[in-house]
Amino acid sequence: MVDVNSLSSSVPTIGRLAVIGLGLIGGSFAKGIRQAGVCAEVVGCDPDPMARRLALPLGVVDRVTDNLAEAVRDADVILLAVPVLAMEKVLAELATLSLGQAVLTDVGSTKGAVVKAVEQAFGQIPPLFVPGHPIAGSEKSGVEAARAELFRRHKVILTPLENTSEQALELVTRLWHCLGADVEAMPLADHDEVLAATSHLPHLLAFSLVDTLAARSENLEIFRYAAGGFRDFTRIAASDPVMWRDVFLANRDAVLRSLDDFTRDLSRLREAVEGRDANTLLGVFTRAKAAREHFSTILARRAYMEPMQTQAINFIAQPGGRVNGSIRVPGDKSISHRSIMLGSLAEGVTEVEGFLEGEDSLATLQAFRDMGVVIEGPHHGRVTINGVGLQGLQAPPGPLYLGNSGTSMRLLAGLLAGQEFDTVLTGDASLSKRPMGRVAKPLREMGAQIETAADGRPPLRITGGSKLMGMDYQMPVASAQVKSCLLLAGLYAGGSTSVTEPAPTRDHTERMLKGFGYPIKVEGAKATIEAGHKLTACKIDVPADISSAAFFMVAASIAEGSDLTLEHVGINPTRVGVINILKAMGGDIELSNEREVGGEPVADIRIRSAKLKGIDIPIDQVPLAIDEFPVLFVAAACAQGRTVLRGAEELRVKESDRIQVMADGLQALGVRAEPTADGIIIDGGPIGGGKVDSHGDHRIAMSFSVASLRATGDIQISDCANVATSFPGFIELARSVGIQVSLEASA
Repeated sequence: MVDVNSLSSSVPTIGRLAVIGLGLIGGSFAKGIRQAGVCAEVVGCDPDPMARRLALPLGVVDRVTDNLAEAVRDADVILLAVPVLAMEKVLAELATLSLGQAVLTDVGSTKGAVVKAVEQAFGQIPPLFVPGHPIAGSEKSGVEAARAELFRRHKVILTPLENTSEQALELVTRLWHCLGADVEAMPLADHDEVLAATSHLPHLLAFSLVDTLAARSENLEIFRYAAGGFRDFTRIAASDPVMWRDVFLANRDAVLRSLDDFTRDLSRLREAVEGRDANTLLGVFTRAKAAREHFSTILARRAYMEPMQTQAINFIAQPGGRVNGSIRVPGDKSISHRSIMLGSLAEGVTEVEGFLEGEDSLATLQAFRDMGVVIEGPHHGRVTINGVGLQGLQAPPGPLYLGNSGTSMRLLAGLLAGQEFDTVLTGDASLSKRPMGRVAKPLREMGAQIETAADGRPPLRITGGSKLMGMDYQMPVASAQVKSCLLLAGLYAGGSTSVTEPAPTRDHTERMLKGFGYPIKVEGAKATIEAGHKLTACKIDVPADISSAAFFMVAASIAEGSDLTLEHVGINPTRVGVINILKAMGGDIELSNEREVGGEPVADIRIRSAKLKGIDIPIDQVPLAIDEFPVLFVAAACAQGRTVLRGAEELRVKESDRIQVMADGLQALGVRAEPTADGIIIDGGPIGGGKVDSHGDHRIAMSFSVASLRATGDIQISDCANVATSFPGFIELARSVGIQVSLEASA
């Protein structure tokens, strides 16, 4: 078999590729591989004389035949690109031939049917068979529509089986990569269920809608005045009818399940229209609109999304500059999360101003929409929540996908532990690596039934109907998320639930519970709550997020000649560690216009440049600045002398290992930074230019953008797409005050 490592070479590395079926997909694969120059010969096989006649002059193949045995002779790779229901005949003939060590793969959209056909033909599944399905297509069909770039920036799903050869899988993966495709693996059964819902059902509806309208007497007027939305939706009805007939029959059971769900929901929608049920209509429409936006953002890296969403996002930060002006950063993420949660569980309508429209907060909002809560917005930070009461949540239609938001997952775990229905909480690759045992363990002690993946990682599977009992929990490690999780569970637990923390953490949950009229007792480090009361809707004005403001506080402190005012920033005493630490380092920071809004203290903050000095960061400030340390490390790198942080081991289990990742980045820029088990030692000095990997951590990416103000060369920061999770519009706002950072997208 071909040596997969040789695929990186520019010389031909596959002796022969045989493509069986020269339609749009097979022809595009053949043409793309041929142009990529990784194959000595591409042979096409098709029973259609016209396809064979066109394939050579169009540059699709090097040689063409209608004889299957001739096409696959001495082939290294065989691609099956024939209709699903025609696959059986082709496979039966292939099984009689000597294929040697040829890797066999396909492009069928119903993997179960293809695998069954392979097993029937060969008697067993050959280890060199790799099932595949490219998520790409066109209104046009046939070899004349073949395009070498058809798969570029599109998903290709491979569904390897238990006995699939790793080398064969790698070879097929590398071939698709040669075509610019984004390759992902998925269990076979999941593939067919997902495709039935996301591809097959929409095609079925498009064919049906066009057929229905075409049969009406006024069809000419209907199509004459059809708007863009109609044309966009029905475009897929121009697809190959024979192919789709085969697809629906091959994936019959999964299609029927999706069709039954849709038919049921459509009937409910008809009843709502007939009964003038405005609330039901609004609920469906807001959920649908939000879900569409949700799919385009928070699920950007998952299969079946728009191809442009698969681009990598990098930052380039140019050296120098100063920071001046007056700005308001986006709303506080912690308060935005909690406003959705408690507003949904309240009785009445809660109005929120200043809501953070970042991906993390939107993940929480979408989760509650999935559980039947009607939420209008967000629009310019305004959200209206039609609360359902503490007992009003409904079972979601499937797993709640929370993207990169650890806050969403940990707080929801407590709230959902007391519901009557089962739930599954999932997240992206980064969130799936983060520990959830810290909430699962105490929830189990309260009586919750929660399963996690290995080492306490997501997904979380929560069994409904558990009878929770309150308890007095002594937290081993200070964590606002764990505290809030248990207090939310306490809303549904018998007796009282008390949480005592070893050090102060943010108290937004306690403050907001009081704002919604729910009694909670706070005595020093201990917070106690009892079930049996209700949440009453209210108005919430979300202050600007001090974690987002921290980047600009440090920026103005380190860039000579800077004078910046940050407006309406939340200065909750459990969150002001960044201010206290910067002041201890010699920062010039002044608070004015201090006031209280919705139970939360806010102020305007003026920062002027100052000569910072290194310090030993006080242990009692660590939990008050836990999210701000990445940018505080930048301040330390610009300070005179040494800065030492201890007692911050929690930084190692954030979106990334923030201690190690920041140390690596600072070292790459020439700064002396020594990571320790629970902190870091940084010696201030010059900052050079260079390349830094943010490891998908939004705070790392923004921190090194700020570092550019004191750098001697460009700082190139990779993997920055997650900045939108906490700070949408960061680049625009940073540039508006003088930080020279720009975005670079790459495939």
